[in-house]
Amino acid sequence: MRPNREQAEALLRKYVKTESQIIHAKSVESAMRFFAGIYGEDKEFWGICGMLHDIDYDLFPEEHCIKAKDILEAEDIDSDIIHAVQSHGYGICCDIEPMNLMEKTLFAVDELTGLISATAIMRPSRSVMDLETKSVKKKFKDKRFAAKIDRSTIERGAEMMGISLDELIENTILGMREVHEELNL
Repeated sequence: MRPNREQAEALLRKYVKTESQIIHAKSVESAMRFFAGIYGEDKEFWGICGMLHDIDYDLFPEEHCIKAKDILEAEDIDSDIIHAVQSHGYGICCDIEPMNLMEKTLFAVDELTGLISATAIMRPSRSVMDLETKSVKKKFKDKRFAAKIDRSTIERGAEMMGISLDELIENTILGMREVHEELNL
């Protein structure tokens, strides 16, 4: 089954109980939809993959991306969504490689949305609406800021996509702006 957005959100909420994880899922979803629009791809499909990417994280943090397959198969979710969800953890918690542009984009924006959110929260406006790429780049270079966010993963993602880090950051910010109220940013 390929769920629509409402079904995907209901599925996410069935397995993810922490509000911060729900907000993160929506951040990634919005970035994925934005990139799908740039590339002329299916925004609904890309967004659903973004929304469901961490479906196993709350329940199985030590087996993240591995248990996602079991959960999504039990829910009768299409194998292309399952592969995308698993591949976002490539080289981090699993060995399933992102194969297509959508999967490479998911890999790239996952960590980046966290860095953008953390950067926005530090601003007087606490918003992505006035956040600029150069501000995120400054925080990107400061390894002590949001130290758990793996900068090398973000850089590898941009490389996989064949775009610059600046372009990846800028378009991810623009994607997150589209749902800034839902993200409390």
